[in-house]
Amino acid sequence: MHRREALKNVAFLLGGAISASTMGVLFESFTLPENEKNFVNYSLEDEKIFAEFADIIVPTTKTSAGAKAAGLGKFIPMMMKDCYPATMQTSFAQGFKDLQAKSMKDFGKSYITLTPADRKKLMIDLRTIALAQKESKSEENKDLAYFFITARDLTLLGYYSSEIGCTKAREYVLIPGRYDGNTTLKPGQKSWAT
Repeated sequence: MHRREALKNVAFLLGGAISASTMGVLFESFTLPENEKNFVNYSLEDEKIFAEFADIIVPTTKTSAGAKAAGLGKFIPMMMKDCYPATMQTSFAQGFKDLQAKSMKDFGKSYITLTPADRKKLMIDLRTIALAQKESKSEENKDLAYFFITARDLTLLGYYSSEIGCTKAREYVLIPGRYDGNTTLKPGQKSWAT
């Protein structure tokens, strides 16, 4: 199975947790023109920020490693550069800059130096901004809201299609038995990976 097919399957399973724009990119059968691939580039420092951002969404727990361990710092910019059209890449990159500016404005520090508690506060603010922007359709914070939603989507897709996500965060049976779509889970039992 190709990576894009695996991501489509994970997106389908995550259902309403993934935004329409991300679903559109994954389910479109298009290939980006060469001049739109890698339209925006990210540094190794940026990848560290993506890893920390993703780790707030899917943190390490007692039973499984988090998003950082699953390599989401590299996955998020790779997906953005290889799969999203240039206009979306530009909006995402501007939102990424806005994230860093908001971090400086709100906390007086760069995102990478924030404490985990401050990152969580910032994440809550970003979610609020994204919800408000969705309702108002205003141009204010449009790129920041787009960044948050897309980075969140790519975090979930990347994590739950990674080896860690499929084998540690969820139950995994190498050779499954029959399919039972209406099985009862015990309290605390992990959901099944496909």
